[in-house]
Amino acid sequence: QVQLVESGGGLVQAGDSLRLSCTASGRTFYSYAMGWFRQAPGKEREFVAAGRWSSETATTYYADSVKGRFTISRDNNRNTWYLQMNSLKAEDTAVYYCAAAWSTAQAMGTTGQVHYWGQGTQVTVSA
Repeated sequence: QVQLVESGGGLVQAGDSLRLSCTASGRTFYSYAMGWFRQAPGKEREFVAAGRWSSETATTYYADSVKGRFTISRDNNRNTWYLQMNSLKAEDTAVYYCAAAWSTAQAMGTTGQVHYWGQGTQVTVSA
């Protein structure tokens, strides 16, 4: 059974940093796109960031709203990935979900294609 478990959410102030982690189990995710989505109260779930790493290449893709502030990365064991969030804003407040898909990072971002979801972790940024 595949499971994705997020951690690292919390309450921070605007301008602070936070790092989210997602650990997957139940299969290896070699050549999968690994990413993050978020859902704010009263809004639809939206794409945040994705990455896809192989032995030859590494590609990342970001939503415009987080570009330059957020960075997605992957642990060498391939089944843990991170979202480093810097210069947080109140509008970043949301439940953050990690995701994995048999696709490219850009496809995850542009189509929302996801095969596996985490359960979500709350990030609250106070103004």
